[in-house]
Amino acid sequence: MPTPHRLITTRFDVSSTADDVVEGLDLTGVRAIVTGASSGIGVETARSLARAGAEVTLAVRNTDAGIKTAEDIAQSTGNGNIHVSALDLVDRSSIAEFSNRWTEPLHVLINNAGVIVSNLIRTPEGWELQFATNHLGHFALSLGLHEALAAGARERGGARIVSLSSTAHMRSPVVFDDIHFERREYDPQAAYAQSKTANSLFAVEASRRWATDGIVANAVNPGGVSTGLQRDFTQKQKDYLAAAEASGAFVYKTVQQGAATTLVAAVAPEFAHTGGHYLDDGREAYTAADDADLFDHSHGVKEWALDPGAARKLWTVSMNLIGDPATRETPTAEGTTEDWLR
Repeated sequence: MPTPHRLITTRFDVSSTADDVVEGLDLTGVRAIVTGASSGIGVETARSLARAGAEVTLAVRNTDAGIKTAEDIAQSTGNGNIHVSALDLVDRSSIAEFSNRWTEPLHVLINNAGVIVSNLIRTPEGWELQFATNHLGHFALSLGLHEALAAGARERGGARIVSLSSTAHMRSPVVFDDIHFERREYDPQAAYAQSKTANSLFAVEASRRWATDGIVANAVNPGGVSTGLQRDFTQKQKDYLAAAEASGAFVYKTVQQGAATTLVAAVAPEFAHTGGHYLDDGREAYTAADDADLFDHSHGVKEWALDPGAARKLWTVSMNLIGDPATRETPTAEGTTEDWLR
């Protein structure tokens, strides 16, 4: 009988802040990218990294907002190494341009940006917007920055990717038969949920594929944080959130507390050389059965979000969708997915 996996713990918990996590650390020389860093959790993630001395690039769609955020972070931390670079995660050309502009070793990539929508919206490719943004965009970005991360790992003995998931992942696995809701009725909550499951599965497979490069990837649940992400909630989504709060499934955190688990995955020594984990409240979450109730297991991770087989399948499906992020070429019928895989 296999030995049960011992969960990785840290000294941090539900009340810890991002500043608590970086306290006492010297991140001078560390280069980090934070997507969606002009608002919400991303701002405090970038701020705490900067406070510890890291060089931080805010990868944002709205560069005007990004510049204001960078100025605020620089002023509040005394760190002038804060940069802003345009990135639109639903535009493959934008992702390729961002990746091609990056020429230095990279040590930390935080895939923080995300969207929640209340109605079906499709990208020009016909992809469902939440899956396209939350998973496919970050997947393409991570591939495009792979060599930079590998160089960063050689430079400092390891590189890390942090993928922001959510308790919402418990509502749905990735539905491979109809990812983009071409046949089933659109449910925005289910669509968001499968994108968050995909974020966790990406961490599982990226860690497996890139371990020899010194790259690890972990998924994190920031917890309940009131940010602009909820502005497009339907009434059904608001009611569900209220019920979850009333049940004790989660309590609202401050934005600094919401960024804490991201920082644990990004800089805590406990996760420096191990990947494929799902973190909650500053430590590795326990695994819950796929039929477990969200309200009873809000601090766990469902089996479907850590399943190695699903993670490999998602990688293959994602590669077939996006093609090569560096050239924006899509695999041809003559090629096979294996042509694109490591």
